[in-house]
Amino acid sequence: MSRSRHGRFIALMAAAGVAVLALSGCGGGPGVPAATTSAGTATGGTPTEKSEVTIYGTIADAEAKLLEQSWADWAKENNIDIKYESSKEFETQIAVRAQGGNAPDLAIFPQPGLLGDLATRGFLKPAPAGVAANVASGWSDDWAAYGTVKGTLYGAPLMASVKGWVWYSPKEFKEKGWEIPTTWQGVLDLTAKIEADKGKAPWCAGFGSGDATGWPGTDWVEDLVLRESGKDVYDQWVANGVKFTDPQIKAAFEEAGKILKNPKYVNAGYGDVASINATAFGDVANVLVKGDCSLHHQASFFSGFITDAGGTVGPDADVWAFILPSKDGKGSSVTGGGEIVGAFSDDPAVVKVQEYLASADWANSRVKLGGVLSANKGLDPANASDPLLKEAVAVLQDPNTTFRFDASDLMPGSVGAGSFWKGMVDWINGSDTDAVLNQIESGWPSS
Repeated sequence: MSRSRHGRFIALMAAAGVAVLALSGCGGGPGVPAATTSAGTATGGTPTEKSEVTIYGTIADAEAKLLEQSWADWAKENNIDIKYESSKEFETQIAVRAQGGNAPDLAIFPQPGLLGDLATRGFLKPAPAGVAANVASGWSDDWAAYGTVKGTLYGAPLMASVKGWVWYSPKEFKEKGWEIPTTWQGVLDLTAKIEADKGKAPWCAGFGSGDATGWPGTDWVEDLVLRESGKDVYDQWVANGVKFTDPQIKAAFEEAGKILKNPKYVNAGYGDVASINATAFGDVANVLVKGDCSLHHQASFFSGFITDAGGTVGPDADVWAFILPSKDGKGSSVTGGGEIVGAFSDDPAVVKVQEYLASADWANSRVKLGGVLSANKGLDPANASDPLLKEAVAVLQDPNTTFRFDASDLMPGSVGAGSFWKGMVDWINGSDTDAVLNQIESGWPSS
């Protein structure tokens, strides 16, 4: 998922995308396609009567407040009252609400696969012309594809995160003489050295996330599949051409297990391996800032949690991060996540809000508030003040970078937000790897 996992239930950050850029075209009049300019903005009329538009998503706590702030002025100017509701049970409740006739006007999906499920079942409205124009002008073909189901565009990307960062204390590394590893084996060697030097577990991990508990574990596996087996295997795995039971996927679990299932290496600040599932993913920032933990694997949005825990982020600050290296140390492979905004209503006011959220105006409004980036081309990079987000931008703009969207987010909801999450929980709780892989694979729809 994204915090989105974007992370998923982002309580504080969702960051960077596959190019650092932001949304395009604002809405025209209610229900009227946007008239975009070369800069990716648009102008339009205002509803003559007060309208209310409901939005449902996973973005919570401090980030939810920033989200609401990002559209507040625009909503007032356009006489629209936007009501946002967040839920840690979004992945299960959005389908329940749609089936029960109680769907929100708009939903912010952290998983393209889940959006695809609901679109295929006829619950979502195809993207209106203004949104389609914004996506065509402001997003790469890859990002547009994440909101497209069977050739029809249903949603526009919103924010994004770059995954695969390993967070650490620059001061501690300098004092101990530890060096940033350049290969996966180097990560394992560094882990062993830190454990030997400190006499305690180097890594901290938290998989707790309400109904989505387990998603941080999927990020570990996805990073290792991409880095160990390459993009072709990764793409085939997302489409179930390569099964979870395939030796290459099992190898990724086993590599992750060298850290996550080793009681000598986890769970710093909390206990042993068994404590991982019970530890909320955002809470891990506290032990990292305090110095009780030396290494942590999490997406770029985690910088917000570091700040919230009283720490600073930067190469010479309390906490910094490096990208998990590849098997051979060559090139740069990263996974990432993001959200897609889909509509259950085509009311004129809903269309107008949907178009605004797919605009450069909204993206820059939100980025200026701190902590996030968008993958849309209209974003002014100067608005990204967080040094980690700027680093993420550099990674994504590097022509040698291989970028892939979070695999579990692309898989059908029954797998990505179902058997895969549950499988990670069972695996951490001690279940046999082969049994877990078979259980996850069984979540794939039969047709």
